[in-house]
Amino acid sequence: MRTNRMRIVKKAVDVCMTVLLLCLMAYQVTSETLHEWCGIGMTVLLIVHHILNRKWSASLFKGKYGAYRTVSTAVNALLFVSIVLTAVCGMSMSSKAVPFLYGILPVSFARRFHLSMSYWSFVLMGFHLGLHVPAITAGWKLNKTVKAILSAVFALIAGFGFMLFLKNGIPGYLFFRSPFAFFDYGKSAPAVSAENFTMLLAFAFLGTCCASLTKGGKKDGKKQKQPHNTAVPKDQNDTEKK
Repeated sequence: MRTNRMRIVKKAVDVCMTVLLLCLMAYQVTSETLHEWCGIGMTVLLIVHHILNRKWSASLFKGKYGAYRTVSTAVNALLFVSIVLTAVCGMSMSSKAVPFLYGILPVSFARRFHLSMSYWSFVLMGFHLGLHVPAITAGWKLNKTVKAILSAVFALIAGFGFMLFLKNGIPGYLFFRSPFAFFDYGKSAPAVSAENFTMLLAFAFLGTCCASLTKGGKKDGKKQKQPHNTAVPKDQNDTEKK
């Protein structure tokens, strides 16, 4: 009972973090105050998330590292670092939520790093979510046709998401090519949210593909470990009966 309750709490925290991330990325349709407080909320939830998953952190140096565990651990570490850097840089520019922290880093430096790290957090969060999709859908009782249709729809949405990703010039933000973000303030909040969610799904698709590829070897290994058929040949049975 306690385990189920803890699982629900963990999932609720993960969902809230994803929603907050989408709100943070919709900067052009939110106020400065809301943006800063969402950032504070994201930082708090990150701490809560790691407290709830402290057993995972404690097991980092235990056991063997296969392909999937290596990728998953690397993504988790990079995601943690990018969110922390985003938070620190954001607080050093804060004028509403934590103004007493304004200037803890040079504002010009903080602005560029905040822009880059926020989009790295976005990309890595999508990839991180995608890594867990195969495990989530493993229990779904779907026939091959339905699975193929859902996979095709997922791929199409991902393709559109990557188009939006390039169209909005996000690679420039990731690699410090653009010192400022250029937003279309004419877009409505639903349109901005839909675009961001589509781009998030694009990287979730990559994460799903990566999980499927890196976990593929496990299935083959299990098949190889199955015992050989030990049935007595028919001729041998006949001999024993005689």
